[in-house]
Amino acid sequence: MTEWLIQHFVRDAQNTDNPTVRTRYGQFAGVVCIICNLVLCLSKGAIGLLSGSVSIVADAVNNLSDASSNIISLLGFKLASKPADPGHPYGHGRYEYLAGLIVAALVLAIGIELVKSSVEKILVPTPVEFSAALVVVLLLSICVKLWMAVFNRTVGRRIGSETLEATAVDSRNDVISTAAVLISAIVAQLTGLNLDGWVGAAVGFFILWSGFGLVREAVSPLLGEAPSSELVEHIRSKIMSYPGVLGTHDLMVHDYGPGRQFASAHVEMAAEADPMQSHDLIDNIEQDFKTEDHLIVTLHYDPIVTDDPEVADMRNWINQAVKIIDPRISIHDLRTVPGPTHTNVIFDCVRPTDLELDEAALARRIDQIVRDHYPNTRCVITVDESYVSSEQ
Repeated sequence: MTEWLIQHFVRDAQNTDNPTVRTRYGQFAGVVCIICNLVLCLSKGAIGLLSGSVSIVADAVNNLSDASSNIISLLGFKLASKPADPGHPYGHGRYEYLAGLIVAALVLAIGIELVKSSVEKILVPTPVEFSAALVVVLLLSICVKLWMAVFNRTVGRRIGSETLEATAVDSRNDVISTAAVLISAIVAQLTGLNLDGWVGAAVGFFILWSGFGLVREAVSPLLGEAPSSELVEHIRSKIMSYPGVLGTHDLMVHDYGPGRQFASAHVEMAAEADPMQSHDLIDNIEQDFKTEDHLIVTLHYDPIVTDDPEVADMRNWINQAVKIIDPRISIHDLRTVPGPTHTNVIFDCVRPTDLELDEAALARRIDQIVRDHYPNTRCVITVDESYVSSEQ
């Protein structure tokens, strides 16, 4: 059913890399969820008032709260689609991250309120109302919310939306809490044992746990999390696939919202080659990223001497030797400046952010390793931080 809805109501649904199509997905999901929650709210409210069931009326209010979080998601996608302006040259894509954070905060608020009301029920037990209307409404709610969880997760993963993933978790939590209420009501009806407060408290703590996870996931991109390993590998392998490229390093990826990422990297090419041809190739690589991946990439040209075998051997040896300290360490931009008493070996070293050695200690350690192998050398080392995760 999810695929049928997408194909009939989302124009150009397959082109999920297009920011406009992505916004259509988000707005469509928001409208669907608002409609579902309002239908549940009205049906539960009507049956609750007719049957005199306070619990069903309370559940109707909860669905109204869910509809409000869907409206926040809808507004997030709408605001995120605003074009760039002089004050925000990278666009407004992070509004979607903010919407996801607000939804996560609402999940936490629901969990806190559920724990609070459950503790009150434990301290002052009240009879659990049981009727056919209660069972029908709760079963209807479980089915609808289960479908909404699958729907939001499917759309969220398709477009990489933390907001819709959070909405899916919220719907899943509603399924669990509603099922728990139904089970406790049935147990109370069959055995007379009132577990309503205890079950509610357990569900409340589960919702709090998932809410904290959602907050962490929503805050991470706002703080500047490392790019995914898949994106890093794609950028690196694509750059290396062009003839004449010898290596790449110093990759940085800046995230200004889903579909609004910018990257920069250094590209090593033979110093002996025609610089105009090398520059033209770099321009072509940047343009290919823009047209094929919708990714703005800025590349810096690093000339590498390739016709000096001694320098090449030294570069390769040092690059392998530093891995004794940590396998993730690498060097680049190595050149030598011979002198009457010693040779300066100048290069950059990429330091993993979680390495125990600080920049100065790492430089001293590498210098000692090189001098043990090349006694008449002195290292001039620039330590760079790695801006992708340590595992990458």
